[in-house]
Amino acid sequence: MVAGQNPLCLLVQQFKSGCSLEFSKGNSNMGKQEPSTKRSKPVSRVTSLASLLPPVKTAPLKRIGQTLQRSISFRYETTVSNPSSSMTATRGSMATAPAAKRRDSKLWSETFDVRLGATQPLSPKEIKRQEAIFELAQGEQDLVEDLKLAKKAYHDPMLKLSIMTEQELNQIFGTLDSLIPLHEDLLSRLRDARKPDGSTEHVGHILTDWLPCLSSYTPYCSNQVKAKALLDQKKQDRRVQDFLQRCLQSPFSRKLDLWNFLDIPRSRLVKYPLLLREILKHTPNDHPDRQHLDEAMLMVQSVVADINRRTGESECQYYKDRLLYMEDGQRDELIDQSRTLSCHGELKNNRGLKLHVFLFQDVLVITRSVSLNDQPVSYQLCRQPIPIRQLDLEDLSDGEMRVGGSIRGAFSNNERS
Repeated sequence: MVAGQNPLCLLVQQFKSGCSLEFSKGNSNMGKQEPSTKRSKPVSRVTSLASLLPPVKTAPLKRIGQTLQRSISFRYETTVSNPSSSMTATRGSMATAPAAKRRDSKLWSETFDVRLGATQPLSPKEIKRQEAIFELAQGEQDLVEDLKLAKKAYHDPMLKLSIMTEQELNQIFGTLDSLIPLHEDLLSRLRDARKPDGSTEHVGHILTDWLPCLSSYTPYCSNQVKAKALLDQKKQDRRVQDFLQRCLQSPFSRKLDLWNFLDIPRSRLVKYPLLLREILKHTPNDHPDRQHLDEAMLMVQSVVADINRRTGESECQYYKDRLLYMEDGQRDELIDQSRTLSCHGELKNNRGLKLHVFLFQDVLVITRSVSLNDQPVSYQLCRQPIPIRQLDLEDLSDGEMRVGGSIRGAFSNNERS
């Protein structure tokens, strides 16, 4: 791409040129399926999940957007003391796309002359502290650039070319626009705190003042399940396919697809505790900035945990709303009362039957995914929901494989169960 050329202008010109690309239609579960005519029967106590499905030979999980919304594991809720791992599992959570290609990393010691203006040589520990602070600032700069790129190279051209309606784009991009000034503010504060020699003495007070702003992430992260579902649905449109493929082949995208860019804010959010921990690691206990950094760490853990909880509740509600009941008897108050979704995913047995299984807070729900009138995928219950109290759940060690009709066999070897 010519330096300085606007991605919006480039894509609009390219898309209007009339050139078309051929794409093969990928296998999808969006096809319509006939409703089941079998009557649902109440179930007695189930002693093993193996009794639900015949033996499975080869059936890797098909996740939403090629990966699961959540890691497939029967696990306890992650506590607030480790919010970063909890957030990763959930949004991962929404983690639905390949890892973003990183820019060439820049080190503080390579950007600034560590001897410039220094009255005495910096200790190795202080240099590492400066590197960690610089990484925080550099990450903010990269994030701001990526958020602006997502709007200028994807949102604006698709709106201008009428590839999607404004309402659809608002659903997919959510409140992304509101995050840009938020991070520009932090970047500006960090730069202002930087001394002429490039070093930064205090960042703790900046973070304790700024971190409450992260509450703005709640609506953005809570919308991601719906956004991903709509984007996957719109990708069936030939014009959308063509446009996104052209973007993927353009240098500005760094070979990242649209969802990679939309998921970057969430990835950044769960990284803050790690960044602060690294700064703290190299900050002496008697350093004037130590107390503020300790407060900032507690704040960011609390904020991320709260966003994780709210986003998990939003995800749970989304899938509850997508359930289709063929009979009133299938409705279960345990589903209505559920506020968390431990895990979900698609299983396939050796006869080719595909079932989408949800493990809600207190109930296991077995469904078939169906599409109705070009709407996002819905999930039709194919048997009576099973309360968790009627199940015997066994925690298998990583790598352990059972022979026979175990759901474990539906997972690829590198999955956790």
